[in-house]
Amino acid sequence: MKNSTNKKSPLSDYAKYSGLAFQMMATIALGVWGGTKLDQWTGWKFPVFTVILPMIGIVGSIILLIRSLPKQ
Repeated sequence: MKNSTNKKSPLSDYAKYSGLAFQMMATIALGVWGGTKLDQWTGWKFPVFTVILPMIGIVGSIILLIRSLPKQ
């Protein structure tokens, strides 16, 4: 007979965290793209938005990662 405990497959954890990694990469890429567009629009010499928007994306992604970890 099969043991009917509710064990998660290691592949489901892999899929969950690899999906989170792709989401993080997309967030950073959108932040860089949006930052360069805003910097072109403002015409400032220092790329303020290109630096700030990806950092906001990284912090947000890390917060989502921490919230998705199981509490022990």
